[in-house]
Amino acid sequence: MSQPRIIVSGGGTGGHIFPAIAIANAIKIKHPDAKILFVGALGKMEMEKVPAAGYEIIGLPIMGLQRRLTLQNLKFPFKLLASLTKAKKIIKEFKPDAVVGVGGYASGPLLKAATKKGVPALIQEQNSYPGITNKLLAKKVQKICVAYAGMDEFFPKEKILLTGNPVRQDIKNLEAKRIRGIEHFGLDENKKTVLVVGGSLGARTINHSIDGGIAKIAENNIQLVWQTGKLYVDEAAKSVKPYADKGIKTMPFITKMDYAYAVADVVVSRAGAMSVSELSIAAKPTIFVPLPSAAEDHQTKNAMALVNNNAAKLVKDSEAKETLVDTLIALVKNEQEQEQISKNVAKLAFTDSASIIADEVLKLTQK
Repeated sequence: MSQPRIIVSGGGTGGHIFPAIAIANAIKIKHPDAKILFVGALGKMEMEKVPAAGYEIIGLPIMGLQRRLTLQNLKFPFKLLASLTKAKKIIKEFKPDAVVGVGGYASGPLLKAATKKGVPALIQEQNSYPGITNKLLAKKVQKICVAYAGMDEFFPKEKILLTGNPVRQDIKNLEAKRIRGIEHFGLDENKKTVLVVGGSLGARTINHSIDGGIAKIAENNIQLVWQTGKLYVDEAAKSVKPYADKGIKTMPFITKMDYAYAVADVVVSRAGAMSVSELSIAAKPTIFVPLPSAAEDHQTKNAMALVNNNAAKLVKDSEAKETLVDTLIALVKNEQEQEQISKNVAKLAFTDSASIIADEVLKLTQK
């Protein structure tokens, strides 16, 4: 096909948007002539991130249903109807050869409209427990790309392809970036460093646990690169002030994530699907503190896929305040355990996910 036309739809969180952009970039590498359009949800993060990555995006007025009874939920049927109408119009005007859904609100109406018109479709599920949109779409699509084994519990087995999650490419070959990372964060290259990340909004339990153990971390001569999220940044800055000369650094958000991974000897993180995938490729010894309120406790399931292979450690959210800092200090001091975890996690990493998914999308355009 001379110029395949492809719609990529979904978003709402970085965990949906970054894979979507990675897939689009991989399609462009294989087929520079491909015409790619994104469809997202108005007011959501993708409306800003996708144009920044160089792609056109159209927003649907879709919203999610709140789990509790709210007045907002009364708007849902109207917004859904308006989104379906707009999605049909987009399909009619753009005439895609294939559509890709990455989960999130917008992919539901768009893929429903596309499959109804007989357009071949693929969905990419990032988690070990699928979101409701992808579960509903599974019957209608031709291919389902997943990041975890055992997903035939949720999806038709014959449609599943185990690909892993597409992640940003700059986290490969980190060793070469270590010195630049040390300079970027203003660290001492002879000291051990722990990276703490809790997602863009921060993670309350992780933040409180680290805050309570700052003195202990500094006493053990450990440096800290601590992404607090914007809600905790002032409190964290106050706590670390006495330790400014000890290499204890806080920031609301880390833009140079590749540098952060490069300097880290040990990482503390939530267990969202993309974090687990990135840390597997970075091959970093990680202590996961899964978010207990995640749907069907899927963060614990994501983390356990590694923990069961001695490829990560897990601290329960409810126990983090008592045990997280001691666990991270013990791991920093045990280089043999770090090495073993790194080796084991590297074996589980999928390094070419975006490329494999792009191949599947391009195959669909030829049908």
